[in-house]
Amino acid sequence: MELPSFDMILFLVIVGFAAAFIDSVVGGGGLIAVPALMFTGLPTNMVLGTNKLGGTLSSLTSTVSFLFSGKINGKLVLALFPLSLVGSALGTYTIHLVPSTFLKPLVVGLLIVILIYTLLKKNWDGTGQQVRFTFVRGLATAVCAFALGFYDGFFGPGAGSFLLFLFLMLGFDFVGASANAKVLNFASNIASLVSFFWLKSVHLGYGLPMGLAMIAGSIVGSQVAIRKGSKYVKPLFIGITAILIGKQIWDML
Repeated sequence: MELPSFDMILFLVIVGFAAAFIDSVVGGGGLIAVPALMFTGLPTNMVLGTNKLGGTLSSLTSTVSFLFSGKINGKLVLALFPLSLVGSALGTYTIHLVPSTFLKPLVVGLLIVILIYTLLKKNWDGTGQQVRFTFVRGLATAVCAFALGFYDGFFGPGAGSFLLFLFLMLGFDFVGASANAKVLNFASNIASLVSFFWLKSVHLGYGLPMGLAMIAGSIVGSQVAIRKGSKYVKPLFIGITAILIGKQIWDML
């Protein structure tokens, strides 16, 4: 296994910390991590698998941080966790059978809708009331958890934004939505990571230094979110969603 130079390790550590700091709150860390790994010269499949190693460590750390803060609805996420897990595993497997490029226009459209809705919605300020779960709402939430898990394993960009938006729609404030979304993001990440390991598409020499830095970035990012609250999370969510839209449009052009 090829080992990176000291300069490359330092680069990956700095980038990994920054990516995880953002990803721990609203997702979108791949916007920073994936281009950095591409810069190393690794093949594309190895880049995606190595990024999942860092993403899994980051989402696990954020989940633990939010768990101790009391922001996670344990009963709800325990019910949804296996759905995201199975969905992501199926998505990662499917990507080897079907190209994911056809999803880009749909993703851009959905992200634009989310961005506009979030900008217009005025009462997501930390005082929202969680919805009562009827059978229909519960079923719809379960379907969304499975579908977003599949999407994260199959394509990925914007998965964190979609998950956060799902919990906002369930009545959580921005910090609570971010906390619960991160648990499902961990489920989809670990399932996808196992699949990439099975396909021998994870480079530990590059992934472990970056992953360790991402653990530190996740701790700092999640603690800042917990202390600063929705006034910090909402602008970050809007900013990352806008960047995601721009990147997907750029890729299509």
